[in-house]
Amino acid sequence: MSPRRLFSAVARRCAATLLTLLVVSMALFAGASVVPGDAAAGWLGGNATEEEIAALRHEWGLDRPLAVRYADWITSVLRGDLGTSLTSQRPVTEIVAEPLWATTLLVVIAGTGTMVLALALGLATGLRPGGRLDRTLSGASLVIVAIPSFVTASLLVLLFPGTLGLLPAVSHPPLGGTPLDRPEILVLPVASIVLFAGAWAGRVVRATVVDANGAPNARAARLAGLPEYQVVWRHVLPMTVPANAQMFGWLISSLFGGTAVIEVIFDYPGLSRVLLSAVHNHDMAVLEGVGLLLAAIIIVSFIVADLAGLLANPKARTGTS
Repeated sequence: MSPRRLFSAVARRCAATLLTLLVVSMALFAGASVVPGDAAAGWLGGNATEEEIAALRHEWGLDRPLAVRYADWITSVLRGDLGTSLTSQRPVTEIVAEPLWATTLLVVIAGTGTMVLALALGLATGLRPGGRLDRTLSGASLVIVAIPSFVTASLLVLLFPGTLGLLPAVSHPPLGGTPLDRPEILVLPVASIVLFAGAWAGRVVRATVVDANGAPNARAARLAGLPEYQVVWRHVLPMTVPANAQMFGWLISSLFGGTAVIEVIFDYPGLSRVLLSAVHNHDMAVLEGVGLLLAAIIIVSFIVADLAGLLANPKARTGTS
Protein backbone atom coordinates (compact mmCIF):
# COMPACT_ATOMS: atom_id res chain seq x y z
CA MET A 1 0.00 0.00 0.00
CA SER A 2 1.40 3.40 -0.96
CA PRO A 3 1.92 6.04 1.76
CA ARG A 4 -0.77 8.19 0.13
CA ARG A 5 -3.35 5.41 0.23
CA LEU A 6 -2.40 4.58 3.82
CA PHE A 7 -2.72 8.23 4.89
CA SER A 8 -6.09 8.47 3.13
CA ALA A 9 -7.35 5.32 4.86
CA VAL A 10 -6.18 6.57 8.27
CA ALA A 11 -7.72 10.02 7.69
CA ARG A 12 -11.10 8.55 6.70
CA ARG A 13 -11.17 6.30 9.74
CA CYS A 14 -10.15 9.13 12.08
CA ALA A 15 -12.95 11.31 10.72
CA ALA A 16 -15.42 8.46 11.14
CA THR A 17 -14.16 7.91 14.68
CA LEU A 18 -14.69 11.55 15.68
CA LEU A 19 -18.20 11.57 14.19
CA THR A 20 -19.07 8.30 15.93
CA LEU A 21 -17.79 9.58 19.27
CA LEU A 22 -19.86 12.74 18.89
CA VAL A 23 -23.01 10.69 18.33
CA VAL A 24 -22.10 8.37 21.22
CA SER A 25 -21.52 11.35 23.52
CA MET A 26 -25.01 12.68 22.71
CA ALA A 27 -26.58 9.29 23.36
CA LEU A 28 -24.66 8.85 26.62
CA PHE A 29 -25.58 12.28 27.91
CA ALA A 30 -29.23 11.89 27.02
CA GLY A 31 -29.35 8.35 28.46
CA ALA A 32 -27.67 9.35 31.73
CA SER A 33 -30.12 12.24 32.09
CA VAL A 34 -33.15 9.95 32.05
CA VAL A 35 -31.78 7.35 34.47
CA PRO A 36 -34.36 6.93 37.25
CA GLY A 37 -33.49 8.74 40.46
CA ASP A 38 -31.99 12.06 41.38
CA ALA A 39 -28.40 12.69 42.42
CA ALA A 40 -29.36 15.62 44.63
CA ALA A 41 -32.08 13.68 46.44
CA GLY A 42 -29.76 10.73 46.91
CA TRP A 43 -27.01 12.97 48.26
CA LEU A 44 -29.27 14.74 50.78
CA GLY A 45 -31.07 11.60 51.93
CA GLY A 46 -34.70 10.72 52.46
CA ASN A 47 -35.37 13.47 55.00
CA ALA A 48 -34.53 16.33 52.61
CA THR A 49 -37.27 18.76 51.68
CA GLU A 50 -38.23 19.66 48.14
CA GLU A 51 -36.70 23.11 48.65
CA GLU A 52 -33.37 21.64 49.74
CA ILE A 53 -33.31 19.28 46.78
CA ALA A 54 -34.17 22.08 44.37
CA ALA A 55 -31.43 24.28 45.86
CA LEU A 56 -28.81 21.56 45.44
CA ARG A 57 -29.96 20.81 41.91
CA HIS A 58 -29.54 24.50 41.13
CA GLU A 59 -26.09 24.55 42.72
CA TRP A 60 -25.02 21.56 40.62
CA GLY A 61 -26.61 23.01 37.47
CA LEU A 62 -29.03 20.11 37.05
CA ASP A 63 -31.97 22.43 36.52
CA ARG A 64 -30.51 23.89 33.32
CA PRO A 65 -31.80 22.77 29.89
CA LEU A 66 -30.34 19.49 28.63
CA ALA A 67 -28.80 21.08 25.52
CA VAL A 68 -26.98 23.71 27.60
CA ARG A 69 -25.58 21.09 29.98
CA TYR A 70 -24.45 18.94 27.06
CA ALA A 71 -22.73 21.89 25.37
CA ASP A 72 -20.82 22.68 28.57
CA TRP A 73 -19.87 19.04 29.08
CA ILE A 74 -18.68 18.32 25.54
CA THR A 75 -16.68 21.56 25.56
CA SER A 76 -14.92 20.39 28.72
CA VAL A 77 -14.33 16.95 27.19
CA LEU A 78 -12.62 18.52 24.19
CA ARG A 79 -10.26 20.19 26.65
CA GLY A 80 -9.49 16.82 28.26
CA ASP A 81 -11.79 17.32 31.24
CA LEU A 82 -14.39 14.59 31.74
CA GLY A 83 -16.19 16.58 34.40
CA THR A 84 -16.53 16.44 38.17
CA SER A 85 -18.34 13.79 40.19
CA LEU A 86 -21.57 15.15 41.67
CA THR A 87 -21.32 13.11 44.85
CA SER A 88 -17.59 13.16 45.65
CA GLN A 89 -16.74 16.45 43.92
CA ARG A 90 -13.59 14.83 42.52
CA PRO A 91 -12.54 15.03 38.86
CA VAL A 92 -13.82 12.05 36.87
CA THR A 93 -10.35 11.54 35.38
CA GLU A 94 -8.97 11.12 38.89
CA ILE A 95 -11.73 8.70 39.87
CA VAL A 96 -11.25 6.42 36.86
CA ALA A 97 -7.44 6.51 36.62
CA GLU A 98 -6.65 3.47 38.81
CA PRO A 99 -9.75 1.41 37.84
CA LEU A 100 -8.99 2.02 34.15
CA TRP A 101 -5.43 0.82 34.66
CA ALA A 102 -6.69 -2.28 36.49
CA THR A 103 -9.21 -3.09 33.76
CA THR A 104 -6.60 -2.48 31.04
CA LEU A 105 -4.20 -4.84 32.83
CA LEU A 106 -6.89 -7.53 32.99
CA VAL A 107 -7.76 -7.04 29.30
CA VAL A 108 -4.12 -7.15 28.15
CA ILE A 109 -3.31 -10.33 30.08
CA ALA A 110 -6.59 -12.03 29.15
CA GLY A 111 -6.30 -10.87 25.53
CA THR A 112 -2.78 -12.25 25.22
CA GLY A 113 -3.85 -15.56 26.72
CA THR A 114 -6.86 -15.66 24.42
CA MET A 115 -4.73 -15.16 21.30
CA VAL A 116 -2.28 -17.88 22.35
CA LEU A 117 -5.07 -20.36 23.13
CA ALA A 118 -7.02 -19.50 19.96
CA LEU A 119 -3.99 -19.92 17.71
CA ALA A 120 -3.08 -23.23 19.36
CA LEU A 121 -6.65 -24.53 19.03
CA GLY A 122 -7.02 -23.22 15.50
CA LEU A 123 -3.82 -24.84 14.26
CA ALA A 124 -4.40 -28.11 16.12
CA THR A 125 -7.89 -28.51 14.67
CA GLY A 126 -7.57 -26.74 11.31
CA LEU A 127 -4.52 -28.56 9.98
CA ARG A 128 -6.28 -31.94 10.30
CA PRO A 129 -9.99 -31.15 9.88
CA GLY A 130 -12.27 -34.05 10.66
CA GLY A 131 -9.62 -35.93 12.59
CA ARG A 132 -9.96 -37.26 16.13
CA LEU A 133 -8.16 -34.27 17.65
CA ASP A 134 -10.31 -31.88 15.66
CA ARG A 135 -13.52 -33.56 16.77
CA THR A 136 -12.43 -33.67 20.42
CA LEU A 137 -11.21 -30.07 20.67
CA SER A 138 -14.05 -28.67 18.58
CA GLY A 139 -16.59 -30.45 20.76
CA ALA A 140 -14.94 -29.16 23.93
CA SER A 141 -14.86 -25.63 22.48
CA LEU A 142 -18.57 -25.79 21.70
CA VAL A 143 -19.34 -26.83 25.27
CA ILE A 144 -17.24 -23.99 26.72
CA VAL A 145 -18.76 -21.39 24.39
CA ALA A 146 -22.26 -22.61 25.28
CA ILE A 147 -21.61 -21.97 28.99
CA PRO A 148 -21.95 -18.28 29.99
CA SER A 149 -18.72 -16.79 31.30
CA PHE A 150 -20.24 -15.98 34.70
CA VAL A 151 -21.13 -19.66 35.14
CA THR A 152 -17.57 -20.65 34.21
CA ALA A 153 -16.25 -18.10 36.72
CA SER A 154 -18.53 -19.46 39.45
CA LEU A 155 -17.38 -23.04 38.75
CA LEU A 156 -13.74 -21.97 38.95
CA VAL A 157 -14.42 -20.34 42.31
CA LEU A 158 -16.09 -23.51 43.59
CA LEU A 159 -13.20 -25.67 42.35
CA PHE A 160 -10.03 -23.77 43.20
CA PRO A 161 -10.72 -21.63 46.28
CA GLY A 162 -13.64 -23.74 47.49
CA THR A 163 -12.54 -27.36 46.98
CA LEU A 164 -8.78 -27.14 46.48
CA GLY A 165 -8.08 -24.00 48.49
CA LEU A 166 -5.46 -22.89 45.98
CA LEU A 167 -6.41 -19.39 44.84
CA PRO A 168 -8.24 -16.38 46.34
CA ALA A 169 -11.96 -16.23 45.64
CA VAL A 170 -11.93 -12.44 45.49
CA SER A 171 -9.43 -10.29 43.63
CA HIS A 172 -8.52 -7.68 46.22
CA PRO A 173 -5.10 -6.03 45.82
CA PRO A 174 -3.25 -5.02 48.98
CA LEU A 175 -4.29 -1.73 50.53
CA GLY A 176 -2.77 1.08 48.49
CA GLY A 177 -1.34 -1.41 46.00
CA THR A 178 -2.20 -2.75 42.56
CA PRO A 179 -3.21 -6.17 41.22
CA LEU A 180 0.41 -6.75 40.22
CA ASP A 181 1.36 -6.69 43.91
CA ARG A 182 -0.68 -9.89 44.30
CA PRO A 183 -0.51 -11.61 40.89
CA GLU A 184 -2.46 -14.62 42.17
CA ILE A 185 -5.65 -12.54 42.29
CA LEU A 186 -5.50 -12.26 38.48
CA VAL A 187 -5.47 -16.00 37.80
CA LEU A 188 -9.16 -16.82 38.11
CA PRO A 189 -10.52 -13.67 36.39
CA VAL A 190 -8.08 -14.17 33.50
CA ALA A 191 -8.89 -17.88 33.26
CA SER A 192 -12.63 -17.16 33.19
CA ILE A 193 -12.19 -14.78 30.26
CA VAL A 194 -9.61 -16.84 28.36
CA LEU A 195 -11.59 -20.08 28.47
CA PHE A 196 -14.66 -18.54 26.86
CA ALA A 197 -12.96 -16.08 24.50
CA GLY A 198 -10.21 -18.53 23.50
CA ALA A 199 -12.70 -21.27 22.68
CA TRP A 200 -14.76 -18.90 20.55
CA ALA A 201 -11.78 -17.33 18.78
CA GLY A 202 -10.21 -20.75 18.25
CA ARG A 203 -13.13 -21.76 16.07
CA VAL A 204 -12.68 -18.63 13.96
CA VAL A 205 -8.95 -19.32 13.60
CA ARG A 206 -9.72 -22.93 12.66
CA ALA A 207 -11.87 -21.80 9.73
CA THR A 208 -9.10 -19.55 8.39
CA VAL A 209 -6.49 -22.31 8.84
CA VAL A 210 -8.64 -24.82 6.96
CA ASP A 211 -8.98 -22.40 4.03
CA ALA A 212 -5.30 -21.48 4.00
CA ASN A 213 -4.17 -25.09 4.36
CA GLY A 214 -6.07 -26.05 1.22
CA ALA A 215 -4.79 -23.13 -0.84
CA PRO A 216 -2.75 -23.86 -4.01
CA ASN A 217 0.50 -22.42 -2.63
CA ALA A 218 0.32 -24.62 0.50
CA ARG A 219 -0.35 -27.73 -1.62
CA ALA A 220 2.47 -26.82 -4.00
CA ALA A 221 4.88 -26.36 -1.10
CA ARG A 222 4.09 -29.84 0.20
CA LEU A 223 4.50 -31.35 -3.26
CA ALA A 224 7.89 -29.66 -3.48
CA GLY A 225 8.95 -31.51 -0.35
CA LEU A 226 8.97 -28.59 2.07
CA PRO A 227 8.78 -29.77 5.71
CA GLU A 228 5.34 -29.42 7.28
CA TYR A 229 6.38 -26.83 9.84
CA GLN A 230 7.78 -24.62 7.07
CA VAL A 231 4.58 -25.00 5.06
CA VAL A 232 2.60 -23.86 8.08
CA TRP A 233 4.99 -21.03 8.97
CA ARG A 234 5.61 -19.68 5.47
CA HIS A 235 2.31 -20.31 3.71
CA VAL A 236 -0.57 -21.19 6.02
CA LEU A 237 -0.15 -18.70 8.86
CA PRO A 238 0.51 -15.62 6.67
CA MET A 239 -2.74 -16.23 4.79
CA THR A 240 -4.72 -16.25 8.05
CA VAL A 241 -3.32 -12.94 9.33
CA PRO A 242 -5.73 -10.44 7.68
CA ALA A 243 -8.93 -12.05 8.95
CA ASN A 244 -7.50 -12.98 12.34
CA ALA A 245 -5.97 -9.54 12.92
CA GLN A 246 -9.40 -7.96 12.58
CA MET A 247 -11.02 -10.66 14.69
CA PHE A 248 -8.51 -10.31 17.52
CA GLY A 249 -8.81 -6.52 17.38
CA TRP A 250 -12.57 -6.81 17.75
CA LEU A 251 -12.12 -9.33 20.56
CA ILE A 252 -9.72 -7.16 22.56
CA SER A 253 -11.96 -4.11 22.20
CA SER A 254 -15.01 -6.09 23.30
CA LEU A 255 -13.19 -7.26 26.43
CA PHE A 256 -13.18 -3.70 27.79
CA GLY A 257 -16.96 -3.88 28.03
CA GLY A 258 -17.20 -7.64 28.48
CA THR A 259 -15.08 -7.93 31.62
CA ALA A 260 -17.72 -6.19 33.75
CA VAL A 261 -19.44 -9.40 34.87
CA ILE A 262 -16.12 -11.05 35.71
CA GLU A 263 -14.99 -7.99 37.66
CA VAL A 264 -18.21 -8.05 39.69
CA ILE A 265 -17.97 -11.78 40.44
CA PHE A 266 -14.39 -11.51 41.71
CA ASP A 267 -14.84 -7.99 43.14
CA TYR A 268 -11.95 -6.88 40.96
CA PRO A 269 -11.08 -3.16 41.33
CA GLY A 270 -11.84 -2.23 37.72
CA LEU A 271 -14.19 0.13 35.94
CA SER A 272 -17.28 -1.95 36.72
CA ARG A 273 -17.01 -0.97 40.39
CA VAL A 274 -16.93 2.70 39.40
CA LEU A 275 -19.93 2.31 37.10
CA LEU A 276 -21.99 0.43 39.70
CA SER A 277 -21.27 3.11 42.27
CA ALA A 278 -22.19 5.84 39.77
CA VAL A 279 -25.51 4.15 38.95
CA HIS A 280 -26.30 3.68 42.64
CA ASN A 281 -25.54 7.33 43.40
CA HIS A 282 -27.12 8.66 40.17
CA ASP A 283 -23.78 10.32 39.45
CA MET A 284 -24.31 11.35 35.83
CA ALA A 285 -20.88 12.93 35.42
CA VAL A 286 -19.12 9.64 36.18
CA LEU A 287 -21.53 7.64 34.03
CA GLU A 288 -21.02 9.96 31.07
CA GLY A 289 -17.25 10.18 31.50
CA VAL A 290 -16.63 6.44 31.88
CA GLY A 291 -19.07 5.62 29.08
CA LEU A 292 -17.36 8.01 26.67
CA LEU A 293 -13.92 6.75 27.68
CA LEU A 294 -14.90 3.12 27.04
CA ALA A 295 -16.53 4.05 23.75
CA ALA A 296 -13.35 5.80 22.62
CA ILE A 297 -11.18 2.81 23.55
CA ILE A 298 -13.46 0.36 21.77
CA ILE A 299 -13.81 2.46 18.61
CA VAL A 300 -10.07 3.13 18.39
CA SER A 301 -9.41 -0.60 18.85
CA PHE A 302 -11.72 -1.32 15.94
CA ILE A 303 -9.86 1.20 13.78
CA VAL A 304 -6.48 -0.27 14.68
CA ALA A 305 -7.75 -3.78 13.94
CA ASP A 306 -9.17 -2.63 10.61
CA LEU A 307 -5.88 -1.01 9.61
CA ALA A 308 -3.90 -4.05 10.79
CA GLY A 309 -6.03 -6.31 8.63
CA LEU A 310 -5.64 -3.92 5.70
CA LEU A 311 -1.85 -3.79 6.02
CA ALA A 312 -1.63 -7.57 6.46
CA ASN A 313 -3.56 -8.16 3.24
CA PRO A 314 -1.05 -8.93 0.45
CA LYS A 315 -3.34 -7.36 -2.17
CA ALA A 316 -3.51 -4.17 -0.15
CA ARG A 317 0.25 -4.08 0.33
CA THR A 318 0.98 -4.56 -3.36
CA GLY A 319 -1.93 -2.44 -4.56
CA THR A 320 -3.34 -5.26 -6.70
CA SER A 321 -7.02 -6.10 -6.93
